[in-house]
Amino acid sequence: MELAAGFTSTTRDGWRTLAVEVLRKSGVEVDSPEAALSTTTYDGITVAPLYDPDDLPGDPGLPGAAPYVRGGRTVPGWDVRQRHVVPDPEAVLADLENGATSLWLVVGDGAIPVDALGTVLKDVYLDLAPVVLEAGERTGEAAETLFGLAAARGVAPRGNLGASCVGPSAATGLELARRCAADFPGLRAVTVDATPYHDAGGSDAEELGCSIARGVAELRALTDAGLTVEAALGQIEFRYSATADQFATVAKLRAARRMWARVAEVCGAAEHGAQRQHAVTSSAMMTARDPWVNMLRTTLACFAAGVGGAEAVTVQPFDACLGLPDAFSRRIARNTQSLLLEESGLGRVVDPAGGSWYVERRTADLAEAAWGWFQEIEAAGGITAAGTLISGRIAATRARRDDDIAHRRFPITGVTEYPNPHEEPLRRDAAPATGETGLPRVRYAQAFEALRDLADAQPERPKVFLATIGPVAVHTARAAFAANLFQAGGLDVETAGPGADPEQIATAFAVSGTTVACLCSSDKLYAQHAAAVATALRRAGARKVWLAGKGEYEGVDARLYAGCDALAVLRETFDDLGVAR
Repeated sequence: MELAAGFTSTTRDGWRTLAVEVLRKSGVEVDSPEAALSTTTYDGITVAPLYDPDDLPGDPGLPGAAPYVRGGRTVPGWDVRQRHVVPDPEAVLADLENGATSLWLVVGDGAIPVDALGTVLKDVYLDLAPVVLEAGERTGEAAETLFGLAAARGVAPRGNLGASCVGPSAATGLELARRCAADFPGLRAVTVDATPYHDAGGSDAEELGCSIARGVAELRALTDAGLTVEAALGQIEFRYSATADQFATVAKLRAARRMWARVAEVCGAAEHGAQRQHAVTSSAMMTARDPWVNMLRTTLACFAAGVGGAEAVTVQPFDACLGLPDAFSRRIARNTQSLLLEESGLGRVVDPAGGSWYVERRTADLAEAAWGWFQEIEAAGGITAAGTLISGRIAATRARRDDDIAHRRFPITGVTEYPNPHEEPLRRDAAPATGETGLPRVRYAQAFEALRDLADAQPERPKVFLATIGPVAVHTARAAFAANLFQAGGLDVETAGPGADPEQIATAFAVSGTTVACLCSSDKLYAQHAAAVATALRRAGARKVWLAGKGEYEGVDARLYAGCDALAVLRETFDDLGVAR
């Protein structure tokens, strides 16, 4: 019995006809519903509203087989890897005893001292729990300490030493790689960390292209030092960011494996081209305001990383961007992974997105865009020589995203949308600074959050008066829109209430004690009352009169509407209220 039995079959042309009818009923006249309903990513990839078998880019292969799009393994599930930046043996054990299966330790000045590794790992079974190091210039010392701990216990360490064979620490990285390849089959020496490109504001293709370019540089260094291609491939692990855009993350991880498999194929080692991936929930997407929403963001990102086929996943605690996470937030981060692995059954399926017309097409399109960027980097001399090219490209993408955030085309729940201006900020102890990369570190919400901080710092919260005109049913929609926009900057709002008498509204404005007002009503009532109300507000001391809508009326200085530059509106309002920025 066919699954679709009993359902009326249709065609793409039939869908087009129906879609055009629906769009016309909503006032949109189009010839092509695909054009009207498609979106474009920061990499120029078109995301269509509908996919069918014709969109499949070709055979993606099978899990565990080249080109490894569907994963480098045939075993489902992933390694739950939690990050630690301070020497806290109790926190380490709490993670391992309650769901974590490996450790990611930040070692060095200001983080975990090298000589504290023994204390941090004193009760850890090094042959069971892989240890991943992030030690920068202290990598050699940290690795030797780990080797010594493992030798003293008579076990072979597992994990990754976090070294690099490119740059000032190349000699250390190469020596560690030779040692791992010869003596420790469960230990890799090199980490290609692509998260700094994401954290600087880069797109998915930019993160991928930079990672492959850096991976190729590591591969060249390893083979030039005498390792075989197969051995060199086995020494490298890649680290990527996972965001709440689940399909983008799934496609990114699958595209990364496709690209690295191509590198291995060109090197004559296709059967060794399965890229090992460590996915980390994005730092850039995290918010300091309404940080509990970060639990939802990281759940989506973890889900996407698992579906995308990452071998190891790190869920950052919801308060990570505020400083040192507490025990509760670390527990939630662990349990997020446990729930997805065990309760949801995600850990029982290999590549659940495989075969999806949309996912396969988006994977192929992203891989093509990222490969083109990788080629540009190689043409510029490789990852170390292309610094200016890379930083310029990422800065341009960051500016485009910042513009989308400012105009609220890129919504951030709890910050640019549905903010709580009276929220009590969550405080955490400062976390140590780690890993200088030469690239900026940005969070998408930081510009709006800076205004929230400024509003909180005032002796009395700055306020905007909403001059509501007409009955509640008429002015509510635009009043709610205006309130949401002003509150996104931490501003308070006071509403006039129902009524249309200009003098009554002006009196309420004068009592409010502010100098900025915003008219809120329907276009019909604006035509009747906007000019008179604006004039009355001016007489009552209004320095600036906004209008929620796009109409032009006497006495109105500026307008707010869906798609306006909300960040510019807020900054201008702070200035009009006399709050120094």
